[in-house]
Amino acid sequence: MDSPKKPQDIKVAVDAVIFGYFDKKDLQILLIKRNIEPFKGVWALPGGLVLDDENLDDAVKRELQEEAGIKPDFLEQLYTFGNIGRDTRNRVVTVAYLGLVNPSYHELLAYSDADEAQWFGINNLPNLAFDHQSIIDIALKRLRSKICYQPIGFNLLKEEFPFSDLENLYKTIIGKEIDRRNFRKKIMSYGLLNETDNIKKVGSGRPGRLFTFNQKKYRELEEKGFYFEIN
Repeated sequence: MDSPKKPQDIKVAVDAVIFGYFDKKDLQILLIKRNIEPFKGVWALPGGLVLDDENLDDAVKRELQEEAGIKPDFLEQLYTFGNIGRDTRNRVVTVAYLGLVNPSYHELLAYSDADEAQWFGINNLPNLAFDHQSIIDIALKRLRSKICYQPIGFNLLKEEFPFSDLENLYKTIIGKEIDRRNFRKKIMSYGLLNETDNIKKVGSGRPGRLFTFNQKKYRELEEKGFYFEIN
């Protein structure tokens, strides 16, 4: 005879690891300062409980709007975290998301459960609430892998950018130097960059042309089985 089942009392939440990138700076993480217990006054990832009548994707978009006032350019499910004791109030299972934005196009506005919203360098994060450091660690690992086989990095750049910005972005995310000559050759061979008539001077070098990423062409190639790869 089967033993009686215990009633479930599990809450479902969403948390978002939103990466941003400022020119020639560290990769950034969006954090909010909590204004409720537990961990009141402590920095955390934006997120919260999913409403009864809400889809997961809608929930994370709502939380990002309420706590930071942003709408990510790229957002996908990352991983599910459900260890017992990760929240002292309830048994909470969190579906984490990975998102990318260019901070230049987003003004941070904190509402709801957040007193503040702020960007922090990935190498200069404060102590975080809950298990959010572990969530960030997994998100960073995913980003470093994914950027080498899918051109998601362009979501972190301005609409028009010098090629050197793209080089610096990859070097910053991967966390090591890249072979600049081979990198440029590989990127340009895909034919996904459109050269504009606009010119920008970068550092002490000669002024260079600005580029845009041809998202439409990439989608067309992807449907035909094209595989983007950066080694």
